[in-house]
This record gives sequence, structure tokens and C-alpha cells, in this order.
Amino acid sequence: MSRTVTTLKSRRLALALAASAALALPMLAKAQAMQEITYLLPAPSTLPAFGPWMIAQAKGYYAAEGLDVKFVTGRGGVDVAKQVGAGNAVIGGAIGDTPIIARAQGIPVKAVAVLGAGSLTQLVTHKDEKIESPRELKGKTVTVLAYTDTTYYALLGMLSKVGLTKNDVNIQAAGPAGVWQQFAAKKAVGMAGVPDWTVSAMEAGAQVDILPADVYFKSMAQAILASDETIQKNPQLIQKLVRATIKGMKDIMADPKAATAVYVAHVPAHKGKEASILKAFEMYNQYVYAKQKVPGQMDETRLGELQKFYVDNGVVTKAAPLKDLYTNQFVSGK
Repeated sequence: MSRTVTTLKSRRLALALAASAALALPMLAKAQAMQEITYLLPAPSTLPAFGPWMIAQAKGYYAAEGLDVKFVTGRGGVDVAKQVGAGNAVIGGAIGDTPIIARAQGIPVKAVAVLGAGSLTQLVTHKDEKIESPRELKGKTVTVLAYTDTTYYALLGMLSKVGLTKNDVNIQAAGPAGVWQQFAAKKAVGMAGVPDWTVSAMEAGAQVDILPADVYFKSMAQAILASDETIQKNPQLIQKLVRATIKGMKDIMADPKAATAVYVAHVPAHKGKEASILKAFEMYNQYVYAKQKVPGQMDETRLGELQKFYVDNGVVTKAAPLKDLYTNQFVSGK
């Protein structure tokens, strides 16, 4: 009797193991089929600016496309463009105007999606300064990240629309922390900043007014960059990456509070800072992501005007054909 019971137990165990193996094999095959992708970002991935990417990763949007995405930090948008153009990464993040600079240097990259219809840059000033126009910055100090950064070019663009040049304002390149710290300490009346820095300044006690760069100068939001070669040879991969990232942006737009919870759980460096992240996401929704007819779509007219500014101000020596700077084939809205 005991032998019969033992035999039955052994058979049941064998059947259970076989069933487990049958279930595990497809999962293993799926895991083995995941394509590893290096996604190059222009700054640390822990910045709230990269919320759409982190949420896409946290919620499995990349994995659902069969992609195992690894984020690596580059040295700014132009460096990302160089690495992507050289084939060291198939995809990268920058600003929508980065291809203007890259193409002028012979780097074969395009923007394949732009995350929002607004500018990443806003002119942030102290409320008690009562600055209502860039014209009122004459003779005053304003901080930017660097003299080669898009926040600087956006500030120059805003000044140009009111008849001022860089010589009329004391523009200080203060670095990624100093840009908002000097402003918050009232060593500058304003900063050309992004929502991340604005929230940091506010939490340091600054009472601020925010003037979107778009009102005067239509600079760009963040963009996804790919090389001409990858777009031609592997458009399916670019489509997957764009689709998953745009989903992350849509989640922030639809419910910033829920997106904040997902984001903080995925980026533990922000644990306990949920209120700050929510505030940053709400600013991105208001100033950057909103009003884009088709999520991710490049506005060619806006891009053309921006390139003209770059050429006129000597940032690049000549204009490139606009179709060399972007493609909307991956953001059809379907």
C-alpha cells in the first residue's frame, strides 16, 4: 500500500514539474527574445524631466514591445546626437532643435518624436521683481545652465524678440545646480530654466513668476533622436521605442498624481519627495506637453523658424533641409 502511495506521489510530482516546465518555457523564450537596447539620455535619468521614459519602463511599456531598455547618461544633447550618429546607441534623448546643430556638424540624426508642443524652457523671475517682459531684463543678471545649452539659446531668442542682445543682459552660465541656486539666493533676477529647476527654486523659498519661452520664442520640447541608418534599416525598432515612450508621457498628462506614485516607486532617489515630483509633472503638463495635436509630432514651421534663428545668430553656419532634421513617420496618431 505504501509503495502505491509513494508511486502516486512521485507521478504527481513529476506531472507538476512537467507542467511547471511547460509554463516556464514560453516565459523563458520570451525573456531570451527580449532585445537589449541602450538608450542614451543627455542628463541623469533620475531627473523628473525624464518621467515619461521612467514610467514607460516601470509600467512595462518597453517590455511589451520586446525591449529591455538600459538608460545611459551622456554629456548633453549634442554629445547624445554624436553617439547616436556614430552608431554607439540606436536611440537617444535631446531637445527638438538638437538636429539643427548636429546636421551642421555632419552628424546624420533626426528627431523621430517631440514630447510636447511647448518649449522645455521658461523664463522664471522673482515675483517681487514684477518682470512682465524680457525687455525688463536689460542690465540685470539671469542664469542659464551653460552657454552651449538650449536654455541659453532660448533666452537669446526671447531677448531678440524685444530688441535686446546678450550684451544687454548679464547672462551667467551657472551649471546644473547653480542655475537655480543662484536664482533662489537672489543673485539673479531670473533664470532660463526647466520645470525641474523651478520646483527646486520654489522649495528653496523663491516666489516666482513663470513666462513660457513660447510667448516670445518658440524653442522646442524634449525629443527622441535616431540615426538616418537606423530609421532606414530598422524602422520597426524606432516605432516600438517611440510608441512606448509616448505612452509614458500620456500617463503623466492623464493623471499626474498616479504617475507620480509609479515614478517614485521606480526611482527610489525621490522617495519622500512625492509633492515635488507632482509639482514638476504638473508644470510639464502645463508648459511643455499640452496642446500637441498628435502626441510626439514635430511642427515643421516651428522648426524652420528656429533653424533660421540659429543661422542668423551664428550658432550654425548654414541651414539644412528641414526634412533632414525630423520625421513624423513614427507618430501618426494611430
